[in-house]
Amino acid sequence: MALLSFERKYRVRGGTLLGGDLFDFWVGPFYVGFFGVITAICASLGTLLIFYAASLGPTWNPWLINIAPPDISYGLSLAPLREGGFWQIITLFAIGAFVSWALRQAEICRKLGMGYHVPIAYGFAIFAYVSLVVIRPWMLGAWGFGFPYGIFSHLDWVSNTGYQYLHFHYNPAHMLAVSFFFVTGGALAFHGALVLSAVNVGPGETIKSPEYEDAFFRDTIGYSIGTLGIHRLGLFLALSAGFWSAICIIISGPLWTRGWPEWWTWWLNLPIWS
Repeated sequence: MALLSFERKYRVRGGTLLGGDLFDFWVGPFYVGFFGVITAICASLGTLLIFYAASLGPTWNPWLINIAPPDISYGLSLAPLREGGFWQIITLFAIGAFVSWALRQAEICRKLGMGYHVPIAYGFAIFAYVSLVVIRPWMLGAWGFGFPYGIFSHLDWVSNTGYQYLHFHYNPAHMLAVSFFFVTGGALAFHGALVLSAVNVGPGETIKSPEYEDAFFRDTIGYSIGTLGIHRLGLFLALSAGFWSAICIIISGPLWTRGWPEWWTWWLNLPIWS
């Protein structure tokens, strides 16, 4: 069945979360929806503010443009536009765009009669962003603890934050996050390689079925998680990476203020080493 004729089955009104039939239509293959319009508005205004704030700065070099959060002295209050107010408004529009996009995904899931795996997974990415610009600054008492919008300035912020805790790689939540990131890449690389080896057969040979794929891993490591299981595992690993990456920065400052290597003194003080 052609893709567009298949889509017509699902292009029915209803299933919206807010606004009823307002913007409940498609433009080509793209669903619009109320939250799609809100996403477009927030993304456009936020982008225009970035360009406007950059135009007030000393350079148009894309590597050096920097839109910084308010100074720590402003605390959690509103700051003048040129002293961090632009950052605050851009952050607000960014959150509005991200959340609206997730809600649009939820509406599409409702129309297709499928689960909410996609918006839930995207929600973890939103959580990671919000943890940096809202949750951690709020817990520390100042918006100035958020990261600046810029390429080099953002990298400098990451580096300075890491050195602030002596060695950020000793952060246990950071260790979990990095481990999950690597395992995600490894697991899905194995999966992709297995699928390619099964379907990219030699001339005149029959494409292998999932039974061959299962047999390969049973012969290799003694167990096969299955065709559906590998995607569930990939989702779990990827979401875990995003979740723990958010946790590692949230606890740095609000819950732990010293160097992260000091955290591991509990291990050295275990009775088994005495």
